[in-house]
This record gives sequence, structure tokens and C-alpha cells, in this order.
Amino acid sequence: MFPHYRLVGFCGLPGAAALGRLGTGDPGRRAAEAEKVAHSYAAGREPLPVLELLATVANSSAGPDGTYRSRTPAATIRRFHRVARDRKALLLLNIQPGRAAVLDEVKALRDWLVHPDVGVALDPEWEMRSGEVPGDTYGHTDGHELTKVARYLSGLVEKHDLPQKPLVFHQVATSVVGEQSALRPQPGVALIKSADGIGSPGLKRGTWRELVNDLPDGLHTGFKLFYEEDAEGSRLMTPKEVLALRPQPEYVMYE
Repeated sequence: MFPHYRLVGFCGLPGAAALGRLGTGDPGRRAAEAEKVAHSYAAGREPLPVLELLATVANSSAGPDGTYRSRTPAATIRRFHRVARDRKALLLLNIQPGRAAVLDEVKALRDWLVHPDVGVALDPEWEMRSGEVPGDTYGHTDGHELTKVARYLSGLVEKHDLPQKPLVFHQVATSVVGEQSALRPQPGVALIKSADGIGSPGLKRGTWRELVNDLPDGLHTGFKLFYEEDAEGSRLMTPKEVLALRPQPEYVMYE
């Protein structure tokens, strides 16, 4: 996948405009827009548009099973997978697990993950321990858990003879991912650490420097931008500014 491609796209969920641009308007039009934005980040690489669809969404209420999460219907995932395939884009299935086990949520998406154009994005700030409620505090994962997910995806890649599969984890603060040194790259899986966080260009550069310091070997980088929140009281970073970051982000995602 790298360094051939640069991944660029939108995230979201239909009917929930606050969760990202992908959830607004016609999915086909959003995919075409993502493709256009992706070309502005090419910088010598082949741009690969990405649709990052929220497949597991954290909730502030426990729900009938007490997991504080809901799963996106298969019909919605199927619709976006068709759009991604039509546009030669990549579909990333985003997981906000609440109190559910992360690996269980990944395994629940197996029917989609056996496709060559589907990967996983984890949002560990929404991964809650017992007694914690999404939105009240940041959640947490660690290198051991991320390695387990990567190992599972690696098994699917081997069994189904798939191309390298991306595994993104978004990180908004250093506390959200512990024991990063325990993260072990797995065959057939591209590990991508995506720097999250809202703010001015200066604030976002500061967060970036903090999060990419002492990256483990084999870990690629991503960068997240917010069309509305970043621009409140400031402005959105330009593609030129994002590409000036070091190391240069290999995945750029807009919410």
C-alpha cells in the first residue's frame, strides 16, 4: 500500500451530519468529492479515495445489551461498499466500541473484511472500561490489543489471498493508546496511526509532534481534519501545510 498510495477521504454515517461529511447528501457525490480532494494530496503518489463509514457507534446510553454501542445495519454498509467499488475507493469500517470488546466488533464485520477493498479504523477514545460512559471521558487501548486486531486481519489476508489491508487507529491524546511499544506489525496489514484533535493549525501541529514522537518501526501516519470545528475561530489547514508535516501523513481524513 505504501509508499505507492496516499489515502485521502471522508468519514461519517448517514443521518448523522455531526459525525462527518460522508454522512451528508448522496454517497456517490461524497465519494466523487473525496476523489477530488485526494488528488490535491497526491504529491508524487497515486491518490486512493477513502470512505470511512462508522460501522459501530458509541452511545451515551447502555442499550439492551449494556455495551453502550450500536451497529450500523448491513444494508448501509453494503450501500457504501458498492459506492466505494464503483469509484475504485477504499471502504474503512470505523469502530467506536463503547464497552463492547474491540476484537468482537471487528469479527462481526468479517463478511465485509474478506473483500480486498475493505479495511478497519479504530476510535479508541470511545473504548470504555467498566463504569465508564462514552462522552464523559476518553477511552483507552494499548499496543497489545491493537496487535490482536492486526493479527486477526493478517489471518484473513492470508486465508483469502487479499492485498495488504489497512488498520487505522485514531489517537486524540497520548493517554488514549498505552504501551505503544507492544504494537507488533503483522504480515499483510498496514498499521496507520492517525493524529486526531480539533484546533488551529498551530495547535494541530503541536498535537502532531507529540503523537508522532518515537514511532515504533513499521507504523505509518495519518492526520485528521475537521471542516467545521477546525475553522471555528481559526481556519482549516491546506493540503500544502498538511504535506509539510514530518513524517508526511500517508492517510488524510476529513470529518
